[in-house]
Amino acid sequence: MTTCTIAALPGPFEFDTATTALVIIDMQRDFIEPGGFGAALGNDVTQLSNIVPTVQALLAWARGLGILVVHTRESHAPDLSDCPDAKRLRGEPNIRIGDPGPMGRILIRGEPGNAIIAELAPVAGEIVIDKPGKGAFYATRLGENLAERSITHLLFAGVTTEVCVQTSMREANDRGYACLLVTDATASYFPAFWQSTVDMLASQGGIIGWTAPFAAVRGAD
Repeated sequence: MTTCTIAALPGPFEFDTATTALVIIDMQRDFIEPGGFGAALGNDVTQLSNIVPTVQALLAWARGLGILVVHTRESHAPDLSDCPDAKRLRGEPNIRIGDPGPMGRILIRGEPGNAIIAELAPVAGEIVIDKPGKGAFYATRLGENLAERSITHLLFAGVTTEVCVQTSMREANDRGYACLLVTDATASYFPAFWQSTVDMLASQGGIIGWTAPFAAVRGAD
């Protein structure tokens, strides 16, 4: 067990590598690559793909320290039984969840577009969570997986900052985990949403948790 301290906001974030997990949210082809669901909603996917090198470096850092790694995928059953109409029919996208797309059916488990991008592919021993909602704890076994390994601290990265990342971090905070968002390892299609979420999470003395860039994480001692 190694104790580390990250220079973070609103103050130092101390953790033990043996009881900490890195949670990488939804770094999927459907969100990050052209032709996926994110692009179908009219978004500039380069806002997300730009963070891939930083997330790669963060992942390598965590693996090097023996920190547990968790990957999540927003995904649904092929029959859409876990995708309510309130989610599937929102707005007026060119392609809806479950529709055929350039990388298979959008956000459906097992389809090419639902896969985590190759640069961040999970390796043996890492946890992969398929989640039907925005939060990583909703309708999944993530809580049980973490409890079995005595995890108490979580580092968050991935996309999008204001939706699935923030929701997962708030869920974790409510469950008693100490949480830190790695700010430059997360992104939004809308930079203003990224900024407001980063500011919000660590406000009021860390109401949801801590925030720090990867340079501070890598420099933890």
